[in-house]
Amino acid sequence: MPDNQTGLLLRISDEDNVYVLLRSVNAGTCLLLGEQTVIVENPLGLGHKIAARSIAIGEKIVKYGAPIGSATRDIRAGEHVHLHNITSDYIPTYTLNSETD
Repeated sequence: MPDNQTGLLLRISDEDNVYVLLRSVNAGTCLLLGEQTVIVENPLGLGHKIAARSIAIGEKIVKYGAPIGSATRDIRAGEHVHLHNITSDYIPTYTLNSETD
């Protein structure tokens, strides 16, 4: 059974294909995304994004009604959306390198 969603997920625009977490969630947390129940695979912190629905490779990621990047692979509903599966359409995306940090 999904946890109480009140105060947990933020979706400002109907065009958004991600939710923003308003508090941290633990791995194993059940979320109700529309009609679909998903289980969070890893602990996620405040402000992180999860897919509101399945997102296809190359599809725009839309947050707060604005495109913020493109999916670099297919993303499942409820999956964490971050640098490992999106790229910015506006600025270069850099990976931290422990040798040069």
